Amino acid sequence: MVSDLSKLEQKLGIQFKNKDLLKEAITHRSYLNENPSWNLPHNERLEFLGDAVLELAVTEDLFNQYPQYPEGQLTSLRAALVNYQAIATVARDLNLGNFILLSRGEAKDVGRAREVILANAMEALLGAIYLDNGYQGAKKIIERFVINPNLDKIIEAGLYKDPKSHLQEVVQEKLKLTPTYQILEEWGPDHKKIFRMGVYFGEKLITEGEGYSKQEAEIEAAKNALKTYVS
Repeated sequence: MVSDLSKLEQKLGIQFKNKDLLKEAITHRSYLNENPSWNLPHNERLEFLGDAVLELAVTEDLFNQYPQYPEGQLTSLRAALVNYQAIATVARDLNLGNFILLSRGEAKDVGRAREVILANAMEALLGAIYLDNGYQGAKKIIERFVINPNLDKIIEAGLYKDPKSHLQEVVQEKLKLTPTYQILEEWGPDHKKIFRMGVYFGEKLITEGEGYSKQEAEIEAAKNALKTYVS
């Protein structure tokens, strides 16, 4: 059963001209298996589009706000804003989980699987907003819910710094070792695979990290190592 989507529109501060785009954005693939009469596709195409819109809007904002930052710092800042854990948090703040159409089995998912569902639906929602309200409409939503609430906190916490380089410096000084990274697991559709990477000091697995690319997952693993081991 579809929840009252006007409540979601109120939270976003917009009204969809094409309500079917909004309904498509909240339709998970699993829902179609149990509801074959549902007349809209699942949200993965919108997710694909929304991912690109999100990355462009965040990139443009960072590029304009921080002309003094080199490419590497901008990349780290962007990764901190758009990784799936961060976008899942945005989705939770919007109570998006109350609106997503899922199969009974998928609705029971918790932990990492739930985070991925939330992040993907949020990106699909941004894709729908882009199609319905244009790039500027989508960018306003991204600024309001993704960039403005989080950017200052990320900078204050130093998350824009390259954690892999920082970790390497610390470990080489303390242990005379160079951290290495190995892939532990990967899953998800081809266009949105999630990787779990481990960071090792010698033969010892220290921490793990996840991301939409091996590089992003390595960065998360390095951050976790800095939190749990070095500090």
